[in-house]
Amino acid sequence: MLSEKQKREIEELVESKQEGAYWDFKKEWYDDGKKADLLHDIICMANNLENRDAYIIIGIDEEHDFCVNDISNSANRKVTQMLVDFLRDKKFLGGISPCVMVETLQIENGNVDIIVIKNGYSTPYVLEEKYRDVCANNIYTRVMDCNTPKNKTAEISHIEYLWKKRFHLLDAPLEKIFEYMLRKEDWLDVPEENLKKCQYYKYAPEYMVECCQDDRDGYEYYLFSQMDSRPHWYDIYVKYNQTTLFSTVGIALDGGRYFTNVPCTDVLFEHALYEENICFRYYVKNSKEMILHEFLFNNDSGEAVYARYRFEECILIFYSEEEKEKFKIYAAEKWRKREEYLKNVNLPYMKVPQYYRENAFKEDYENAIVLKKMLDEYRMN
Repeated sequence: MLSEKQKREIEELVESKQEGAYWDFKKEWYDDGKKADLLHDIICMANNLENRDAYIIIGIDEEHDFCVNDISNSANRKVTQMLVDFLRDKKFLGGISPCVMVETLQIENGNVDIIVIKNGYSTPYVLEEKYRDVCANNIYTRVMDCNTPKNKTAEISHIEYLWKKRFHLLDAPLEKIFEYMLRKEDWLDVPEENLKKCQYYKYAPEYMVECCQDDRDGYEYYLFSQMDSRPHWYDIYVKYNQTTLFSTVGIALDGGRYFTNVPCTDVLFEHALYEENICFRYYVKNSKEMILHEFLFNNDSGEAVYARYRFEECILIFYSEEEKEKFKIYAAEKWRKREEYLKNVNLPYMKVPQYYRENAFKEDYENAIVLKKMLDEYRMN
């Protein structure tokens, strides 16, 4: 599904009335005689030099001032599965084909289809076997608004770029280290003193994750999801050559049986005063915080698995930032029914020091449970 940001971007591309390095216009869908053109266009877009998603926007008539040519009744119209099947039948190098999807967008008084070619690190996408006049072993790309001709191959500098992208050589150190964190088995421990734990990426030891114990003793509501709710705080530093690229706070839960980075914080109502607002804790899939959350998890420990399960029972996990923002609108409209969501909810026992207000933690915990239920409900609608 297109995000609101993508929809606005595509509308702006149409309004620009020109093609570019990652978008192309077509008046109508490719017919059976132009399947080679379809394949060639997809490969060129997948190998774009902008390092981003690309679009083939179908239903824009370039010869008539880029007006919308409604494709609702197009005989050759295709859906995502048809394109996926089409690409699956082609022999790509390494068996990896571009990832595509088809979305429809209403612009002005008509519908256009957009073939979205997702950005990926498997570049260059190359055919191993010729398909009609699309050559095998030729590397195609797109420069400005021009595709590489079918009977030629890209310039050497562009080929080098695509291979560098494949091996993440174009990434900044911050992007690289979070990519490396996805390969937990390639990280090793550094022997350190008791108050600090350090790990490094074995193929590039200059990339390190360091966790240092902190003397803070404050409480958060999610600590009470554990059998042992005492706080044990840490500072987490993501480093490259001793330069801190990213830092956050860590928490050892259930007496140290489970360790993770603290979740992000947001508020439900945009314009309410802070003391009147509803705060919630969350992670977003594929974000730096979520990658670190997964990286720090020791799935070999049954105690850690259970502690994580209890922790995530009172934390929201979103698929995307867009889902989070849309859910906030949904939850804000439903919040007057908060008490209905609390039926049959049992809170954990909360033992807090005398100088804390127990009711404040109970309210935060209840809010988390209510929002979790609302999120499940939102996804079902």
